[in-house]
Amino acid sequence: MSDCLFCKIATKQIPSSFLFEDDDVCAFRDIAPQAPVHILVIPKRHFSTVNEVTDFAIIGKMASVLKDLAHKEGIDQRGYRLVMNCNPEGGQSVYHIHMHLLGGTQLGGGMTGL
Repeated sequence: MSDCLFCKIATKQIPSSFLFEDDDVCAFRDIAPQAPVHILVIPKRHFSTVNEVTDFAIIGKMASVLKDLAHKEGIDQRGYRLVMNCNPEGGQSVYHIHMHLLGGTQLGGGMTGL
C-alpha cells in the first residue's frame, strides 16, 4: 500500500528506531504515547484490519515480540496491556494492523462501561 504510514515505516521509507525487527514484524515506540511505555508492533505484510488476516500466526508472533519487549522494559512483572483495534467503532485509526504494548503505570479500568 503506497500511502500506508506503517508500510512506509516497515520498509524504512520513514525513518524509525526499531526496538525489534525480523523478516515478519517490527516494533517501535508510539509517537503519541498513552502510557510511559507505549510500543507498537506491526507486520511487514499489509493487512488493513484484523478481518483480513487468514493466518493468525502473525498475531501470535506480534504478541510474543511485545511480551519480550515488556520484559526488556521492566514491566512484565508489574503488568501491562496488549491492545488491537479493528475498524472505526473499535478505535482503529491507522489501517495497517498493529498491536499496542502499554504499561509503566497503573492503567485504567479496561472493559468497564461496556
